[in-house]
Amino acid sequence: MDKIAISGIGVVSPSGIGKRQFWANIKSGRSFVKKITRFDASKYPSHIAGQIDELEKYSTISPRLLKKIDAFSHMALIASEFALQDAGIDIKKENPNLVGIFLGNAIGGWLYAETELRDMYIEGREGVSPYMASAWFPAAPQGQVSIYYGIKGFSKTVVADRASSTMAIGYARKILAKDKLNLILAGGMEAPVTPYALLCCNTYGGLSTDNAHPQEAYRPFDKRRNGFVIAEGAGIVVMESVERAFARGGNILGLVSGYGTTCDGADRINPAADGQELARAIKTALADAKTEAEEIDFISLDGLAVDIWDNSEIESLRIVFGDRLKEIPVSCPKSMFGNLLGASGAIDLIITLLAMEHNLIPPTINLDEPAQNSLNYVRKQAQEHKIKKALAISRGRGGINAVLVVEKP
Repeated sequence: MDKIAISGIGVVSPSGIGKRQFWANIKSGRSFVKKITRFDASKYPSHIAGQIDELEKYSTISPRLLKKIDAFSHMALIASEFALQDAGIDIKKENPNLVGIFLGNAIGGWLYAETELRDMYIEGREGVSPYMASAWFPAAPQGQVSIYYGIKGFSKTVVADRASSTMAIGYARKILAKDKLNLILAGGMEAPVTPYALLCCNTYGGLSTDNAHPQEAYRPFDKRRNGFVIAEGAGIVVMESVERAFARGGNILGLVSGYGTTCDGADRINPAADGQELARAIKTALADAKTEAEEIDFISLDGLAVDIWDNSEIESLRIVFGDRLKEIPVSCPKSMFGNLLGASGAIDLIITLLAMEHNLIPPTINLDEPAQNSLNYVRKQAQEHKIKKALAISRGRGGINAVLVVEKP
């Protein structure tokens, strides 16, 4: 299958809004996890998160539209605009029938839903916004972006827990490789820092309860890990054929050359401990990219900071890479800002692209003493390294596995 170009990046995250601010903070290894301040979360087992507090400063969305949409759609609109600007694309000059939107998220837009449901119980049906039904559901950001830009091509919303946005990007590549569309906005968004969404995430059972030390709480692959930390944000990339990007003078940031996905089928929440199916997804992605395991020189880890998830991820890498695993730099930069659930894969891909561009791998923070020492972790501080071909891993509840192979142009 063809290699597909990524020609624009849009990012909205706790570590920064816009790729310049985001990259400056990511390469410095700063933590942006803190106690939740949006509402009183003190009675929740985990009440820390990566939050975005200044979204309106970066938004050109009208107040009238903001009354109709949830925060996760707002983040998707901002990230989409950043991505198109970064790609140098005037969407009005594109054929709207040949532009698509492939987005992923895990839980939908609950801040809007919770507020309106509260009003319904207090005031009755008259107290509920007519936009309630269209604001919260997972496909709402896809709809809002399509309306905002007049996009009419084949599009898709993927809901696959934390693997959602990686799957969306993988699907987008397949559609572009078949010449079904000229251009796709692909990625994901998530806004789980709300009372009910936080309750759901706590029920999930994998959140860190180290509330007294928020900046040190997310510790993937560390001996003292005790779960992940949620975060909100959006990551969206512009995808198009290499030929089209060259023809219009676009700046190709990277190539998505391979994609693989499998399911463990072992448990309704946890993955299989043996890592076999994740290993098969990695092998599928490598075969799709016509790439040998020996050619991979960086791996972006999923890193949930839960024993069975981290250990099975390492086991899958041992299966694929064998003894060479000790040589390949690996990192989980989301330890700095939290896990964006359905949007985490898109953010991981963006970090990988920026690492390729700058020949610099951001660190996994809080990795003081690895639980397993068989990996070449980039920790404490960023490490200079030229990346030609990288692997980006995403996993979801129930043993969903999704893997991308990314190449330097």
